[in-house]
Formats: sequence, C-alpha cells, structure tokens
Amino acid sequence: MKTYKDKLELIKAINSSFDRFFAEFADVDESEFNARVESVDKTPFEMIAYQIGWLKLLLSWESDEKSGKEVITPKAGIKWNELGKLYKEFYDEYRTLSKWQILELFTSSKDEFVAWVSLLSEDEIFKQNQRKWANNAAKWQIYKWIHINSVAPFTNFRTKIRKFKKLRG
Repeated sequence: MKTYKDKLELIKAINSSFDRFFAEFADVDESEFNARVESVDKTPFEMIAYQIGWLKLLLSWESDEKSGKEVITPKAGIKWNELGKLYKEFYDEYRTLSKWQILELFTSSKDEFVAWVSLLSEDEIFKQNQRKWANNAAKWQIYKWIHINSVAPFTNFRTKIRKFKKLRG
C-alpha cells in the first residue's frame, strides 16, 4: 500500500486523483449514466455513489467516535463479508439524483473529507491506535483507511470509467 511522507502529500494525492477521476465524467452523457457494460462491474452512477458512500461512511465513523458512540464497521447490520449490501444502500440513497447533482455531491463530499483530513494531526494520521474504528483486526493507521477509500478507488475507478467510455463509444 502507498505510504505518504506527511499529511500534505496525502491531501495532494486525494485531490489530484479526485480531479483526474472526476474529469472522466464530463463526456459521459446523462442518458448513459446508468448504462451497464459487460466487462465493467459498475455503471458510471454506481462508481460515483460508491465513492460518496465510502467518504461519508468514514466521516460518520469519526463523528460517532468523537461523540462517544460505539462505531460498528463497516456499518450496523452489515458485516465485512457483506459489502454488496452496503453498496446497494449507497446506490439506493443517491438513485434519484441527476448526473450533475451526484457529481456536485461527490465534489462536496470530497471537500468535506479533505477538510477532515486537514484537521487531523500527523500523529493521528500516521500512528497506530489513534481511533477505535481504525483499530480493528487489521490495526491500520488512519492514513491507510483514508487512502483505500479515496486515492486508491479514485485511481482504480478511473480505469473503469475509461473502459466504460471506450466500450460505449
């Protein structure tokens, strides 16, 4: 997994991978936003809903822990081996939004996520045992949770949206 020298490098990676991924949607027509192609596992809409869902989920873990609530990961009623149920919840939550509404929500969700990261100390981001929600079986530092729910999927899904456009175009 990618490592970062400091918080600023992590934030830069989030923003730059987001910008490249987001730009891929400019030429996806709204009528194609829910189209499915055989060799791509998510529609353009699902790619964005997935991203928003994970960004907001991490923020909810942080908010719940800060307010003294018990954080259940990934979510109450859903186990780690049932992530398909979680993704369906993400899709259902944003299903009524237009392409531009969901892209706007994606941008604001990323901005809120980056604002949270910017408020964390270097120790909180890079040292272990800084949050109960991050101290599960993997015992990851928070930066790893941040990376796998922002930089990594923004990058990986970029290839998916490109493949989608190639196959649909």
